[in-house]
Amino acid sequence: MRYGWIDEYLLGKPGVTKDLQESWNWVRYNIGGKMFAAVCLDENDKPYYINLKLEPMEGESYRQQYEDVIPGYYSNKVHWNSVNPDGAVPDDVLKSMLDKSYGLVLGGLPKYKQREILGE
Repeated sequence: MRYGWIDEYLLGKPGVTKDLQESWNWVRYNIGGKMFAAVCLDENDKPYYINLKLEPMEGESYRQQYEDVIPGYYSNKVHWNSVNPDGAVPDDVLKSMLDKSYGLVLGGLPKYKQREILGE
């Protein structure tokens, strides 16, 4: 996978936990018990997609700009997007997409939970 920094980057965000959804073989990144990103692994544990959530219009814009961004694999295709882990999406663009996904899911949590996670 081209984006070997993903695990450290996502786990460095406040309140992020990681687990393995064994039946799908997905490494999931969660905030407040809600998934905001996942690395989908094949039967040999090789990443084949990175899934993340975006506002619908923004997701569509990324899909038009980068052929390595497609509607979410095995996910709601309006809100979720999949990125080829060996593709040509620049690191800073993928980091921005992941940041937005984190912010969307965090923003959907109750205010008290957001404050708790952010240490406010």
